[in-house]
Amino acid sequence: MAAKEFADHVLSARLLILLALLGLVAVGSVYSAATALRAAADQVTANQVPALFLKLFTIQSPSSPIFAFYAFIAFLGPLLGIAFGFDAINGERADRTLPRLLAQPIHRDDVINGKFVAGLSAIALVLGAITLIVAGVGLFELGVVPDADQVARLILWFVATIIYVGFWLAFAMLCSVVLRRAATSALASIGLWLVLTLFASLLVGVVAGAIAPLSANPTLTDQVANAELQQELSRISPGTLYGEVTAYLLDPGTQSVDIGALVQAQQTSGALPSILPFDQSLILAWPQGVALIALTVVCFGAAYVGFMRQEVRA
Repeated sequence: MAAKEFADHVLSARLLILLALLGLVAVGSVYSAATALRAAADQVTANQVPALFLKLFTIQSPSSPIFAFYAFIAFLGPLLGIAFGFDAINGERADRTLPRLLAQPIHRDDVINGKFVAGLSAIALVLGAITLIVAGVGLFELGVVPDADQVARLILWFVATIIYVGFWLAFAMLCSVVLRRAATSALASIGLWLVLTLFASLLVGVVAGAIAPLSANPTLTDQVANAELQQELSRISPGTLYGEVTAYLLDPGTQSVDIGALVQAQQTSGALPSILPFDQSLILAWPQGVALIALTVVCFGAAYVGFMRQEVRA
Protein backbone atom coordinates (compact mmCIF):
# COMPACT_ATOMS: atom_id res chain seq x y z
CA MET A 1 0.00 0.00 0.00
CA ALA A 2 2.75 2.43 0.94
CA ALA A 3 4.74 1.60 -2.19
CA LYS A 4 1.73 2.26 -4.43
CA GLU A 5 0.96 5.57 -2.73
CA PHE A 6 4.60 6.62 -2.90
CA ALA A 7 4.72 5.83 -6.62
CA ASP A 8 1.59 7.93 -7.13
CA HIS A 9 3.24 10.83 -5.27
CA VAL A 10 6.46 10.57 -7.27
CA LEU A 11 4.61 10.59 -10.59
CA SER A 12 2.22 13.37 -9.60
CA ALA A 13 2.44 16.95 -10.77
CA ARG A 14 2.03 18.01 -7.14
CA LEU A 15 5.48 16.73 -6.20
CA LEU A 16 7.14 18.28 -9.25
CA ILE A 17 5.57 21.68 -8.53
CA LEU A 18 6.60 21.60 -4.88
CA LEU A 19 10.11 20.43 -5.76
CA ALA A 20 10.49 23.20 -8.33
CA LEU A 21 9.13 25.86 -5.96
CA LEU A 22 11.27 24.89 -2.99
CA GLY A 23 14.28 24.25 -5.21
CA LEU A 24 14.13 27.74 -6.69
CA VAL A 25 13.75 29.22 -3.23
CA ALA A 26 16.72 27.22 -1.96
CA VAL A 27 18.99 28.20 -4.84
CA GLY A 28 17.88 31.81 -4.52
CA SER A 29 18.69 31.87 -0.81
CA VAL A 30 22.16 30.45 -1.46
CA TYR A 31 23.05 32.83 -4.26
CA SER A 32 21.64 35.85 -2.43
CA ALA A 33 23.92 35.06 0.49
CA ALA A 34 27.02 34.42 -1.66
CA THR A 35 28.68 37.69 -0.66
CA ALA A 36 28.10 37.08 3.03
CA LEU A 37 29.36 33.51 2.71
CA ARG A 38 32.58 34.61 1.05
CA ALA A 39 33.08 37.17 3.80
CA ALA A 40 32.49 34.41 6.34
CA ALA A 41 35.06 32.26 4.54
CA ASP A 42 37.64 35.04 4.85
CA GLN A 43 36.80 35.38 8.53
CA VAL A 44 37.29 31.68 9.08
CA THR A 45 40.68 31.81 7.42
CA ALA A 46 41.73 34.68 9.63
CA ASN A 47 40.13 33.88 12.96
CA GLN A 48 39.71 30.09 12.72
CA VAL A 49 35.94 30.13 13.23
CA PRO A 50 34.67 26.59 12.50
CA ALA A 51 31.54 25.20 10.83
CA LEU A 52 31.61 27.41 7.76
CA PHE A 53 29.77 24.78 5.72
CA LEU A 54 26.81 24.91 8.11
CA LYS A 55 26.62 28.68 7.64
CA LEU A 56 25.46 27.88 4.13
CA PHE A 57 22.14 26.82 5.66
CA THR A 58 21.85 29.56 8.28
CA ILE A 59 23.44 32.73 6.94
CA GLN A 60 21.47 35.58 5.40
CA SER A 61 22.93 38.31 3.28
CA PRO A 62 22.36 41.68 5.00
CA SER A 63 21.91 43.33 1.61
CA SER A 64 19.20 40.90 0.44
CA PRO A 65 15.58 40.54 1.58
CA ILE A 66 15.71 36.78 0.99
CA PHE A 67 15.78 34.72 4.17
CA ALA A 68 18.29 32.03 5.06
CA PHE A 69 17.66 28.50 3.81
CA TYR A 70 16.55 27.09 7.17
CA ALA A 71 14.07 29.97 7.58
CA PHE A 72 12.49 29.13 4.22
CA ILE A 73 12.17 25.49 5.23
CA ALA A 74 10.60 26.49 8.56
CA PHE A 75 8.10 28.72 6.75
CA LEU A 76 7.31 26.74 3.58
CA GLY A 77 7.96 23.22 4.86
CA PRO A 78 4.49 22.90 6.43
CA LEU A 79 2.93 23.46 3.02
CA LEU A 80 4.81 20.39 1.81
CA GLY A 81 3.25 18.25 4.51
CA ILE A 82 -0.20 19.76 4.01
CA ALA A 83 -0.02 19.17 0.26
CA PHE A 84 0.51 15.43 0.71
CA GLY A 85 -2.06 14.94 3.45
CA PHE A 86 -5.06 17.24 3.09
CA ASP A 87 -6.93 14.88 0.73
CA ALA A 88 -5.50 11.55 1.85
CA ILE A 89 -8.81 10.10 3.06
CA ASN A 90 -11.61 12.44 2.01
CA GLY A 91 -10.15 12.49 -1.50
CA GLU A 92 -10.67 8.73 -1.71
CA ARG A 93 -14.14 9.17 -0.27
CA ALA A 94 -15.03 11.87 -2.80
CA ASP A 95 -13.84 9.67 -5.67
CA ARG A 96 -15.84 6.75 -4.20
CA THR A 97 -12.71 4.59 -4.20
CA LEU A 98 -12.42 4.16 -0.43
CA PRO A 99 -14.97 1.28 -0.16
CA ARG A 100 -13.28 -0.50 -3.05
CA LEU A 101 -9.90 0.06 -1.42
CA LEU A 102 -11.06 -1.38 1.89
CA ALA A 103 -12.57 -4.36 0.07
CA GLN A 104 -9.08 -5.47 -0.90
CA PRO A 105 -7.42 -8.27 1.15
CA ILE A 106 -5.55 -5.83 3.40
CA HIS A 107 -5.97 -4.66 6.95
CA ARG A 108 -7.95 -1.49 7.38
CA ASP A 109 -5.11 0.31 9.13
CA ASP A 110 -2.83 -0.47 6.17
CA VAL A 111 -4.65 2.30 4.31
CA ILE A 112 -3.88 5.16 6.67
CA ASN A 113 -0.48 3.76 7.65
CA GLY A 114 0.48 3.39 4.00
CA LYS A 115 -0.65 6.89 3.14
CA PHE A 116 1.34 8.37 6.03
CA VAL A 117 4.50 6.41 5.22
CA ALA A 118 4.18 7.27 1.53
CA GLY A 119 3.67 10.94 2.27
CA LEU A 120 6.61 10.99 4.67
CA SER A 121 8.77 9.25 2.06
CA ALA A 122 7.81 11.80 -0.59
CA ILE A 123 8.62 14.61 1.86
CA ALA A 124 12.02 13.04 2.57
CA LEU A 125 12.65 12.78 -1.17
CA VAL A 126 11.87 16.44 -1.81
CA LEU A 127 13.76 17.75 1.22
CA GLY A 128 16.71 15.47 0.49
CA ALA A 129 16.96 16.70 -3.09
CA ILE A 130 16.79 20.34 -2.00
CA THR A 131 19.38 19.85 0.76
CA LEU A 132 21.76 18.17 -1.68
CA ILE A 133 21.27 21.03 -4.13
CA VAL A 134 22.16 23.59 -1.47
CA ALA A 135 25.15 21.55 -0.31
CA GLY A 136 26.32 21.12 -3.90
CA VAL A 137 26.04 24.82 -4.61
CA GLY A 138 28.05 25.54 -1.47
CA LEU A 139 30.77 23.09 -2.42
CA PHE A 140 30.96 24.49 -5.94
CA GLU A 141 30.81 28.18 -5.06
CA LEU A 142 32.93 28.22 -1.91
CA GLY A 143 35.03 25.09 -2.15
CA VAL A 144 34.27 24.31 1.49
CA VAL A 145 34.37 20.62 2.45
CA PRO A 146 32.48 19.69 5.64
CA ASP A 147 34.12 17.54 8.29
CA ALA A 148 32.51 14.56 10.01
CA ASP A 149 31.04 16.69 12.80
CA GLN A 150 29.30 19.01 10.34
CA VAL A 151 28.00 16.10 8.26
CA ALA A 152 26.55 14.48 11.39
CA ARG A 153 24.90 17.74 12.39
CA LEU A 154 23.42 18.19 8.92
CA ILE A 155 22.07 14.63 8.81
CA LEU A 156 20.42 15.00 12.20
CA TRP A 157 18.98 18.38 11.22
CA PHE A 158 17.58 16.73 8.08
CA VAL A 159 15.88 14.08 10.22
CA ALA A 160 14.46 16.81 12.48
CA THR A 161 13.17 18.63 9.40
CA ILE A 162 11.37 15.50 8.20
CA ILE A 163 9.76 15.13 11.64
CA TYR A 164 8.73 18.80 11.61
CA VAL A 165 7.12 18.54 8.18
CA GLY A 166 5.72 15.15 9.21
CA PHE A 167 3.74 16.87 11.95
CA TRP A 168 1.95 18.94 9.33
CA LEU A 169 1.39 15.84 7.23
CA ALA A 170 -0.18 14.12 10.24
CA PHE A 171 -2.34 17.14 11.06
CA ALA A 172 -3.49 17.43 7.44
CA MET A 173 -4.39 13.74 7.46
CA LEU A 174 -6.33 14.26 10.68
CA CYS A 175 -8.31 17.02 8.98
CA SER A 176 -8.79 14.72 5.99
CA VAL A 177 -10.29 12.06 8.26
CA VAL A 178 -12.52 14.39 10.27
CA LEU A 179 -13.70 16.70 7.49
CA ARG A 180 -15.64 15.45 4.50
CA ARG A 181 -14.37 17.83 1.84
CA ALA A 182 -10.76 18.15 0.74
CA ALA A 183 -11.07 21.91 0.34
CA THR A 184 -12.25 22.26 3.94
CA SER A 185 -9.40 20.15 5.30
CA ALA A 186 -6.92 22.18 3.25
CA LEU A 187 -8.33 25.43 4.64
CA ALA A 188 -8.21 24.10 8.20
CA SER A 189 -4.60 22.98 7.83
CA ILE A 190 -3.48 26.20 6.18
CA GLY A 191 -5.40 28.20 8.78
CA LEU A 192 -3.50 26.58 11.65
CA TRP A 193 -0.24 27.10 9.76
CA LEU A 194 -0.97 30.80 9.34
CA VAL A 195 -2.00 31.23 12.97
CA LEU A 196 1.12 29.51 14.32
CA THR A 197 3.41 31.23 11.82
CA LEU A 198 2.10 34.79 11.73
CA PHE A 199 0.09 35.34 14.90
CA ALA A 200 1.62 32.99 17.49
CA SER A 201 4.02 35.60 18.88
CA LEU A 202 1.19 38.12 19.26
CA LEU A 203 -1.09 35.63 21.03
CA VAL A 204 1.73 34.44 23.26
CA GLY A 205 2.54 38.02 24.25
CA VAL A 206 -1.09 38.68 25.19
CA VAL A 207 -1.36 35.51 27.28
CA ALA A 208 1.98 36.10 29.00
CA GLY A 209 0.97 39.68 29.75
CA ALA A 210 -2.23 38.45 31.38
CA ILE A 211 -0.47 35.78 33.46
CA ALA A 212 2.64 37.77 34.41
CA PRO A 213 1.88 41.43 33.71
CA LEU A 214 4.68 43.97 33.75
CA SER A 215 4.46 47.11 35.85
CA ALA A 216 5.11 50.60 34.53
CA ASN A 217 8.74 50.35 35.67
CA PRO A 218 9.53 46.62 35.55
CA THR A 219 12.71 45.27 37.07
CA LEU A 220 15.12 43.07 35.14
CA THR A 221 13.84 40.05 37.04
CA ASP A 222 10.25 40.79 36.02
CA GLN A 223 11.25 41.28 32.39
CA VAL A 224 13.19 38.02 32.34
CA ALA A 225 10.29 36.16 33.97
CA ASN A 226 7.84 37.52 31.40
CA ALA A 227 10.20 36.66 28.53
CA GLU A 228 10.70 33.13 29.88
CA LEU A 229 6.92 32.65 30.12
CA GLN A 230 6.49 33.82 26.53
CA GLN A 231 9.19 31.41 25.43
CA GLU A 232 7.57 28.48 27.22
CA LEU A 233 4.17 29.29 25.74
CA SER A 234 5.63 29.67 22.25
CA ARG A 235 6.98 26.12 22.46
CA ILE A 236 3.45 24.90 21.89
CA SER A 237 4.15 25.74 18.24
CA PRO A 238 6.14 23.11 16.31
CA GLY A 239 7.84 25.96 14.45
CA THR A 240 9.41 27.21 17.68
CA LEU A 241 10.61 23.73 18.59
CA TYR A 242 12.05 23.24 15.13
CA GLY A 243 13.80 26.61 15.27
CA GLU A 244 15.46 25.70 18.56
CA VAL A 245 16.57 22.31 17.24
CA THR A 246 18.02 24.07 14.19
CA ALA A 247 19.89 26.55 16.38
CA TYR A 248 21.52 23.78 18.40
CA LEU A 249 22.40 21.52 15.47
CA LEU A 250 23.48 23.97 12.77
CA ASP A 251 25.33 26.39 15.06
CA PRO A 252 27.94 24.72 17.30
CA GLY A 253 28.31 28.02 19.13
CA THR A 254 24.74 27.89 20.48
CA GLN A 255 24.96 26.82 24.11
CA SER A 256 21.38 27.67 25.09
CA VAL A 257 18.24 29.25 23.69
CA ASP A 258 16.60 29.77 27.09
CA ILE A 259 16.18 33.42 28.04
CA GLY A 260 17.27 32.91 31.65
CA ALA A 261 20.38 30.96 30.64
CA LEU A 262 21.34 33.62 28.09
CA VAL A 263 21.05 36.37 30.70
CA GLN A 264 23.14 34.36 33.13
CA ALA A 265 25.72 33.61 30.42
CA GLN A 266 26.13 37.34 29.79
CA GLN A 267 26.92 37.84 33.46
CA THR A 268 29.52 35.03 33.42
CA SER A 269 31.04 35.66 29.99
CA GLY A 270 33.90 33.36 29.17
CA ALA A 271 32.97 30.71 31.73
CA LEU A 272 31.74 28.30 29.05
CA PRO A 273 33.48 27.06 25.89
CA SER A 274 32.50 28.92 22.76
CA ILE A 275 32.07 25.80 20.60
CA LEU A 276 30.17 22.68 21.62
CA PRO A 277 30.95 19.19 20.31
CA PHE A 278 28.28 17.30 18.42
CA ASP A 279 27.22 15.10 21.34
CA GLN A 280 26.67 18.12 23.59
CA SER A 281 24.58 19.89 20.94
CA LEU A 282 22.56 16.70 20.54
CA ILE A 283 21.85 16.58 24.28
CA LEU A 284 20.67 20.20 24.20
CA ALA A 285 18.44 19.63 21.16
CA TRP A 286 17.00 16.37 22.50
CA PRO A 287 14.04 17.78 24.51
CA GLN A 288 12.77 19.85 21.58
CA GLY A 289 13.24 16.91 19.24
CA VAL A 290 11.27 14.60 21.52
CA ALA A 291 8.51 17.22 21.75
CA LEU A 292 8.32 17.39 17.95
CA ILE A 293 8.07 13.61 17.75
CA ALA A 294 5.35 13.61 20.42
CA LEU A 295 3.28 16.21 18.57
CA THR A 296 3.55 14.20 15.36
CA VAL A 297 2.62 10.95 17.08
CA VAL A 298 -0.39 12.55 18.79
CA CYS A 299 -1.71 14.00 15.52
CA PHE A 300 -1.23 10.78 13.59
CA GLY A 301 -2.65 8.75 16.47
CA ALA A 302 -5.80 10.87 16.44
CA ALA A 303 -6.08 10.45 12.66
CA TYR A 304 -5.55 6.69 13.01
CA VAL A 305 -8.21 6.26 15.69
CA GLY A 306 -10.66 8.46 13.81
CA PHE A 307 -10.20 6.51 10.60
CA MET A 308 -10.49 3.11 12.29
CA ARG A 309 -13.78 4.12 13.93
CA GLN A 310 -15.35 5.63 10.83
CA GLU A 311 -18.09 3.79 9.02
CA VAL A 312 -17.41 3.48 5.31
CA ARG A 313 -20.38 2.75 3.08
CA ALA A 314 -20.28 1.74 -0.53
